[in-house]
Amino acid sequence: MPYKSIHRTARISPTKARLALGLIRGRSAQDALGTLTLSKKRAAVLIRRILVSAMANAEQGEVDQRQLYVCEARADQGPTIKRFQPKDRGRAHPIRKRTSHITVAVDVIKK
Repeated sequence: MPYKSIHRTARISPTKARLALGLIRGRSAQDALGTLTLSKKRAAVLIRRILVSAMANAEQGEVDQRQLYVCEARADQGPTIKRFQPKDRGRAHPIRKRTSHITVAVDVIKK
């Protein structure tokens, strides 16, 4: 049974979050933590906190931390915050501030 953690309406676009999620998908949980700690991507900070939360959920289920791996890592599109930037001659250009729902799940390695 996978142990899941979700961060809803994270203030980062799903495209940028997916780049960092691709680094950890399928890896062991300890290896994924090290990868996210050393990554320079802004999404890595958010994803690291979600991964630690999923590992804590697994610890509540009395699972050995060394046997965990990242079985699911995805970023779905959340609500878009719409703003306008004033431009010359009374015009306005739309700005879309995208959000994402980031899901990370860990599971025990099956032998």
